[in-house]
Amino acid sequence: MLIDAHSHWLPDEIIANSHFFHKAWGDIESQLRMMDRAGIQRAVLSYPTTDAHLKLGSISQVAHLYNDNVGQILKRYGNRFIGAAILPLDNSIDIVEELKRVTGELGFKAISLASSYNGIYLDDRMFLPVYKLAEERNIPIFVHSQIVNPIGYERVKDPLLTPVIEYVFDTTISIGKLLMSDILRQYPKVKFVFAHFGGAICYLKQRFDSTYQMLRKMNFVKDLQALPSDYFKNIYVDTSGDITKANFLLALELMGPKRILWGSDWPAKSDVAAGIQVVKDLDIAEEDKAAILGGNLEKLIKIS
Repeated sequence: MLIDAHSHWLPDEIIANSHFFHKAWGDIESQLRMMDRAGIQRAVLSYPTTDAHLKLGSISQVAHLYNDNVGQILKRYGNRFIGAAILPLDNSIDIVEELKRVTGELGFKAISLASSYNGIYLDDRMFLPVYKLAEERNIPIFVHSQIVNPIGYERVKDPLLTPVIEYVFDTTISIGKLLMSDILRQYPKVKFVFAHFGGAICYLKQRFDSTYQMLRKMNFVKDLQALPSDYFKNIYVDTSGDITKANFLLALELMGPKRILWGSDWPAKSDVAAGIQVVKDLDIAEEDKAAILGGNLEKLIKIS
């Protein structure tokens, strides 16, 4: 089964109140046609992060608007899409209740978080109830790079450098903070899926381990009880439409084929066939290719 771990759809009201997104991001019929052409049986719909909350008034309003609209898609096309719900993170009382509502009433099977929120990363205590519930109910958490004020944006605002560099490093810092806060150790059953190969984490494997070992000898860093890469092996990453073979090889070295999920990043990236073909061309076992192209996600979400 070919399953897309990274695709997006947005309601018209969010598109109209965002500065970047356009009507193609709200065309679910076009996405279905693309999926049929590419042979994709199912796709995860996750939130790409937008600035719509600045005009609509709150993250809570955006969360309920998004979840209700995606819920309608799941009702109509439940055999094609997997919903990843966003949470009202500006209302701590409502976070768990909304998570229970969407996974109960609306049929969502995953959570969609950004790598950070106004400089607050996923190691903040407000996320702990989410991790607890995700662990108890076996709900995977898909993490997309933050596009509103990502790390570095206060110093460099550039239409190319921000998405190419700052988005990537916001995801990287997010994973690093989960490591240093012990969340990756304390919540080992939470299934984090980080977009875009987890930022630069795969590239930084050796540097993380060697620097940690050096600093431990000086008692300059706390005891993590394992090497950083041991914890990174326990997260999942998606390919986000990447067609660079070297990035796949780095991810395979760090995580192995069972922790990599193929994703298209539709509609941001339109050459879906190329993203599939790069997996088929990898010099790995056929069963590992099948796992990356859908088998891993099928097990992760327990798709019937």
